[in-house]
Amino acid sequence: MQLFISRFLPVFIGVSGSFCVLFGAWLAHAGKTLSPDVMSSVNYAHQYQFIHTLALLAVTVWLAHTTRKLLVVAAILFVIGILFFSGTIYLKTLLGVTAFSKLTPIGGMTLALAWLLLAFTGIKK
Repeated sequence: MQLFISRFLPVFIGVSGSFCVLFGAWLAHAGKTLSPDVMSSVNYAHQYQFIHTLALLAVTVWLAHTTRKLLVVAAILFVIGILFFSGTIYLKTLLGVTAFSKLTPIGGMTLALAWLLLAFTGIKK
């Protein structure tokens, strides 16, 4: 579990955050050629990825001070949620890959569950 916290999470956060910045720049310039529907979907995915990457960063900092199991599970759920929610929207809208579209709502629920686990972590102190 320590390997997940000390190695995987910082790498995932760094790559996801960098993608958010670079993809945001692309959307602002080259993304103008996208249809309004595609642009709307991609913007939602981008916003959710950015917000939840920052949330994951906060959880990782929190984990540096305490290794509570609920926090570790919340971090795992944030990673899965980002990949399932934002990733599947990107695949569907930008590449036309619809095979994974059923994972999008699961990703959204996973993100919500991660936030609830943070609340439970505060309650259980």
